[in-house]
Amino acid sequence: MPKPFPEEFRRDVVAVARKREAPLFQIAKDFGVSEATLHNWLKKADIEDGNRAGATKEESAELRELKKRNRLLEQENEVLRRAAAYLSQGILPK
Repeated sequence: MPKPFPEEFRRDVVAVARKREAPLFQIAKDFGVSEATLHNWLKKADIEDGNRAGATKEESAELRELKKRNRLLEQENEVLRRAAAYLSQGILPK
């Protein structure tokens, strides 16, 4: 898997592409990235800037953390449910 490009490099390439001084395929070629990669970077930059609908990096990270926390709470709840069922077996009259 290729090494990801640094964030600063991405910002610079997006800034050049937004100036529209050259076609996108030429800008991509000049910077050594694929045209699809440049399109993805532009799309993500538009989302981050609020020009396009979508989840920002911060929102995505928060959602990931909330899902992780939810999984943990569900597991803890299941353990407590099983413990309560196990302990209640000893309390039942015979």
